[in-house]
Amino acid sequence: MRQKIPAGQIARELVAFSAPLIMSGVLQQLYNWADAFIVGHVLGQLAMGAVGATVTCVNFFVTVMTGFTLGLNVYMAQRHGAGRDGELPLILRAFCLILGAAFLAAAAPGFAFAGPLLGLLDTTPNMLPLSTQYLSVIFLGMPFLAVYNVYSAALRAVGDSRAPFLAVCVSSLVNVALDLLLVAVIPLGVRGAAIATVASQAAMTVFIVLYAVRKRPELRFKLFSRAPGRPVVRTGFAFGLPPMVQSSIGALGSLILQSYMNGFGDATVTAITTAYRVDTIILLPIINLGSAISTLTAQSHGAGDSARAGRILSVGCAVMSAVALALTAAVIPAGGHLIAMFGAEGDVVAIGADFFRCIAPYYAVYGLAMCVRGYIEGLGDMLCSSAVGIAALALRIGLSYALTGIFWNMTIAYAEAFCWVLMLALYLLRLAALRRRAKG
Repeated sequence: MRQKIPAGQIARELVAFSAPLIMSGVLQQLYNWADAFIVGHVLGQLAMGAVGATVTCVNFFVTVMTGFTLGLNVYMAQRHGAGRDGELPLILRAFCLILGAAFLAAAAPGFAFAGPLLGLLDTTPNMLPLSTQYLSVIFLGMPFLAVYNVYSAALRAVGDSRAPFLAVCVSSLVNVALDLLLVAVIPLGVRGAAIATVASQAAMTVFIVLYAVRKRPELRFKLFSRAPGRPVVRTGFAFGLPPMVQSSIGALGSLILQSYMNGFGDATVTAITTAYRVDTIILLPIINLGSAISTLTAQSHGAGDSARAGRILSVGCAVMSAVALALTAAVIPAGGHLIAMFGAEGDVVAIGADFFRCIAPYYAVYGLAMCVRGYIEGLGDMLCSSAVGIAALALRIGLSYALTGIFWNMTIAYAEAFCWVLMLALYLLRLAALRRRAKG
């Protein structure tokens, strides 16, 4: 009989694993902020809004790759927990090639048709030319991001969450330096900000590959070594496709919501897109703590230690509740000031502050949903997680349109908050079913 692991030890493991992920996420968002901050102060509020109007479109492609690599992370963590590290280089090599090639194929049409795509989203006429300049260049960085995310998933699977943080440090330094050079010094406008972002993504990818080659012998592979075999690829797709489908549908839903939001005018578009930039970084502790629960659960499940996996969930929920409540208390009074940091003024700041007052009280609900989701995904139940995410998105879109007459432009915030409630309820139902099955 295994000895019960103290709650404090598990809490320390969760914090130690998630802290570098949180810091790397913060840095990633900060260099995204750098685009908006420098563009907003050098080129003005319209240019800042134009960059923000591309975020949902970019996120569609990014969430597809991160959704797939979320599944790969669970797959590789289970193999690592089971002591089958010899399979890791085969998985890593196969999916670097598959995802790298897929997003390389997507980059060219994305570059060519950025304008028509933004037009389909009803990007406001004032913003469309600038948004097109920015987005067309951003597409060129997608293959680098694909390879980076596969390596990041592999490193996290073997317990190394520090390497992605170091890679993002390199990326952030490159991005900020080039932003200042290509926007403030060499007047390339929003296109200069996009070039800086792509260059930083390339630097990040080169760093993490070299790090893995030098520091992680269990992940080394020869590019032209033997083929990984159909079982490895098939299992990788079985883990990766459900969260990828959910992420892509979620991103498509966000595109629909972006089009819907554009109907409220320039002030609301600028306020809400800027608020989501801030909200994304605020939610990083919640998202990455959920990711830590997923990875550690997958390792425990692979090792056959179900008791430890259950302990990770219970301790994770306690830690998550404390973190989420602290974030709520901090962001409600600070929301408007954070929006103003980007050079926004007047109505834009007021709308952004209202957004945070509406959505921040629901952070604890979202946090608990991420805990249960992480546990379920760590067990390998990717289909349930995907189905819940799709159901929550459908509710969010429906409520966005249905509640407009009640909440006006704040319906965007309330619809998202209410979909978090549905997510938590559905995940808890699935958790109860899994536990009944384990006992029965």
